[in-house]
Amino acid sequence: MVSTMDFNKLFDAYKKAVFAKDVDAFMGIYGKDFVAFDMWGVWSHIGEGAWREVIHKRLTTLGSESVVVEFEDIQVVPGRDVAAASATVSYKAVSQSGEILRSMQNRLTWVAKQTNGDWRIVHQHTSAPVSPSTLTAILHR
Repeated sequence: MVSTMDFNKLFDAYKKAVFAKDVDAFMGIYGKDFVAFDMWGVWSHIGEGAWREVIHKRLTTLGSESVVVEFEDIQVVPGRDVAAASATVSYKAVSQSGEILRSMQNRLTWVAKQTNGDWRIVHQHTSAPVSPSTLTAILHR
């Protein structure tokens, strides 16, 4: 049976997993053999093991902070078995009292594939523009 891709479910699952610091829930939106072109430190992450290690480190080193994720400017390219979405993502580190401690934005593209009725992300690309004069990433619009 072919189901319609609903990226809102993936966006919501991503936001909830990051806020809860739940590595297993976070990994549940990704396929086992996916590729991530992440903008931090490593050119790419291939497969579940490499990505799980990165996400575990990011989520478990936050201490008492939480991260609120917001998606804006969502564009979806629908498809029967493969679909894509792009968005601007805002990450806000918040204290236990809700104070915003720091924030950043980046650009995100997902490609999702349906296998046995389940949609999973099989490709992720994150980026930010780079200042030509300083060669540093621009993390806020």
